[in-house]
Amino acid sequence: MAAPAARVLEHELLVYRRVWRGSLFSSFLSPVLFLAAMGLGLGSLVDAGGGAGAGGATGAALAGVSYLTFLAPGLLAATAMQTAAGESTFPVMAGLVWVKSFHGMIATPIQPADVVVGKLTYIGLRLLLVVGVFFLVTVIFGAVTGPGAVLAVPAALLTGLAFAAPIAAYSATQRDANGFNALFRFGVIPLFLFSGTFFPIEQLPGILQAIARVTPLWQGVDLCRSLALGTAEPVLTLVHVAYLGTMTALGVAAAFVTFRRRLVK
Repeated sequence: MAAPAARVLEHELLVYRRVWRGSLFSSFLSPVLFLAAMGLGLGSLVDAGGGAGAGGATGAALAGVSYLTFLAPGLLAATAMQTAAGESTFPVMAGLVWVKSFHGMIATPIQPADVVVGKLTYIGLRLLLVVGVFFLVTVIFGAVTGPGAVLAVPAALLTGLAFAAPIAAYSATQRDANGFNALFRFGVIPLFLFSGTFFPIEQLPGILQAIARVTPLWQGVDLCRSLALGTAEPVLTLVHVAYLGTMTALGVAAAFVTFRRRLVK
């Protein structure tokens, strides 16, 4: 990382050191509660009724898998998406509008591209912390089937970055936080519910299945789940990685443009 971008990262880390307590619930406790309530509570009923994968091709692939084991990697990817969305919306707005810290940065030799790289690197570190802790919780809950499941951690990190970069680019185009309401209401929440996190998408109507398969969260959920359960197919895994990597790269390129337009008059 170039020195100017490293200075941006240093600033973000220093800020987080002062405010990390405020992120404990949304970043750590909330997903753990979801895992406990849905995986252990509802999961006992699902397992009694025939298992998480009942019906469809996914059902055949997941025969004999408990609902907790099915849910954990999907929730890992969904948690990465939610964390990425949270870190690339309001904090970006703060740097551009409310606190204007990004404007202060470019008054120095730091360039808009350095702000983007430093900010996204910080988000990547936050994602790694969140998904790493969450993965340890899944181990404690007994939702991990083998040592290969640790590969779901970098997969979840990539999933989060595939959301963080384009959302940060979008955030740089906003004048206030009103645009985030639609983003969360019509984007993040529907993806969380209907991208295979809680049930196989084969249980959706045909048209919704097709829509779900082209969403970035389903790509991340399926990648994390297949790696965690040891059912990953090389070609499909490469497709998932290429999709999420392309989303990240396009988002970074877009952020370079939108941040420069916003910061350089």
